[in-house]
Amino acid sequence: MTTESMPTPTKAGADENPRALARARKRQSAARFWREYRGHRGGLWGLGALVLIALVAVFAPQLVGADSQSVTDAPGGPLEAPSGAFPLGTDQFGRSVLALLVWGARISLTVGLLAAFLCVAIGTVVGIVAGHFHGWYSTVLMRITDWFLVMPTLVLAIALATVLDRSMWTVIIAIGVTTWPTTARLVRAQTLAVESRPYIERARALGGGHGHVMVRHVLPNVMPLVLAQTTLVISSAILTEATLAFLGLSDPTVTSWGGMLQDAREAGAVSSGNWWYLAPPGIAIALVALAFTLCGRAIEAVLNPKLGVAR
Repeated sequence: MTTESMPTPTKAGADENPRALARARKRQSAARFWREYRGHRGGLWGLGALVLIALVAVFAPQLVGADSQSVTDAPGGPLEAPSGAFPLGTDQFGRSVLALLVWGARISLTVGLLAAFLCVAIGTVVGIVAGHFHGWYSTVLMRITDWFLVMPTLVLAIALATVLDRSMWTVIIAIGVTTWPTTARLVRAQTLAVESRPYIERARALGGGHGHVMVRHVLPNVMPLVLAQTTLVISSAILTEATLAFLGLSDPTVTSWGGMLQDAREAGAVSSGNWWYLAPPGIAIALVALAFTLCGRAIEAVLNPKLGVAR
């Protein structure tokens, strides 16, 4: 067999093998992560609760009907106690509290997820830039971070929600731009630890610029921390949204769990003892916050076993 007759690897085949290897490694990492995550009972309970609540929120129109929020076509009387027709009673307009609770899951989860994404995105960018660059860049960014950190988050969110229009997006922006400092400080500390490793020096010696180092080397190494922080921020965002809605600073035209508490307070449910109007949204907020916290703790334990989180 001569050299001319020997098959030569094509460029496509040479490119396909590394890509296939990278995909196989990602699948193995995902399988290993899930195998270790399943060992945490609290994380599984939290994940199961979140999946159930998410399904309820997605299929809300099919479960309770699209007209269940209507005030003019309310099926019951004002503030009826729980019964067979209304398992959780009715509100001051005669609407089913159970139906409102199902619809409220949509807004509460949407606001929590989007606000947490905005918070983590801002904190990640600020933390990586402050940890990568030195000198006055880092000093200015960290002084801004410290200013936001010492200011009461709820007071800043209330101020923003008061100045801007009362809408769901206002609540998301108010929560996102006031809760990022903790994420920024954590990401900056992790960035400093990553950039002290030898392969970062080799990347710079081979001509890697600031953007290449931050995006290709630092960001993948801080993503596990960012992922764990996101699950914890979501629970805080949902609680903050409920607080703003309870104070009357959210969109009054949408149904959320915090808005239900505000409506119950205005209807005098506290003084009249209509517990079925107050308890369900409060319990729902607590359960979702607990579920996200359990998932966050489990993810932290998997990504950083040194924490020693109980299973």
